[in-house]
Amino acid sequence: MAQTTPNHTQTVHGWAAHDPSGNITPYTFKRRENGVNDVTIKILYCGICHTDIHHVKDDWGITMYPVVPGHEIVGVVTKVGSNVTGFKVGDRAGVGCMAATCLDCEYCRDGQENYCDQVQFVYNGIFWDGSITYGGYSEFLVADHRYVVHVPENLPMDAAAPLLCAGITVFTPLKDHNLLECKGKRIGVVGLGGLGHIAVKFGKAFGHHVSVISTSASKEKEAKERLGADDFILSTNEEQMQSKKRSLDFILDTVSAKHSLGPILDLLKVKGTLAIVGAPDKPMELPSFPLIFGKRAVTGSIIGSIKETQEMMDLCGEHNITCDVEVVGTDEINHALRRLANNDVKYRFVIDIAGSFSSKA
Repeated sequence: MAQTTPNHTQTVHGWAAHDPSGNITPYTFKRRENGVNDVTIKILYCGICHTDIHHVKDDWGITMYPVVPGHEIVGVVTKVGSNVTGFKVGDRAGVGCMAATCLDCEYCRDGQENYCDQVQFVYNGIFWDGSITYGGYSEFLVADHRYVVHVPENLPMDAAAPLLCAGITVFTPLKDHNLLECKGKRIGVVGLGGLGHIAVKFGKAFGHHVSVISTSASKEKEAKERLGADDFILSTNEEQMQSKKRSLDFILDTVSAKHSLGPILDLLKVKGTLAIVGAPDKPMELPSFPLIFGKRAVTGSIIGSIKETQEMMDLCGEHNITCDVEVVGTDEINHALRRLANNDVKYRFVIDIAGSFSSKA
């Protein structure tokens, strides 16, 4: 049943899953009125993330149906609250994963609100007023301005949408390990999907030698010719893996399937770092010897703060970095979700939300 919070009086048309079949159908629900700290955003495009699949099918056992997915949201501001000074009507705006945090813990105060224990997400979360949050598979969004970023004018909106999740997920570990300022490092990217392809673009834009590490030999051409990678390492080829031992300073692992970290760790130089941003549903193998004999570190990271997200968007504007996307209509959402589950996309699906409504006008 749709939320019935008193100030949720705005009727919204969107698309939702109602049960673990994961089938997305049109859904009408209510959003809150634009409050003093809010901006209302007419949604133009919304990216499709692997997380959407897990939520619509209740793979993690936490879905509150009906669920309106979508946390890679871009659009245009149509209303601003009286306390909002950073946005005005007509601004290009983006919303990622976060809808609310406590605003008062050590992480919120330190500009790391993405690690707040009380973080609530843009969909399938509980907002401050007790309502369930509904995401970007919808015609408009009301968001607290503290969780909204500006989208640079030179970036196409459809190709910018996945930056709000896929982009910030790979950007933050690069920043955390000083790879924005320190040029000329040798970095590896494990996996060439929605996250991996943008990681390659960031690595090249920030002045590094980038190697793609993949189980699929067929991806070598696209890695080098399409994305500009400097090298390709086939992880199933033992000879190649042996020849590249101790050759990389930093590796970003974007793979969401279970795999052993031992062979990947061996590619790192002494004191190198492996950063994990993929989220397999089963534990990965982490042998001790590659850590001990290489003084290597394994770390993890999840999205980024709003400040970091804005920094990333600004750098994407400066370097003209966008995601490679396939735009689909709202009538193709279920087909796109099935294809995404089979990794059949280069490299991110984006829904043309506004186009659906304009075609019905």
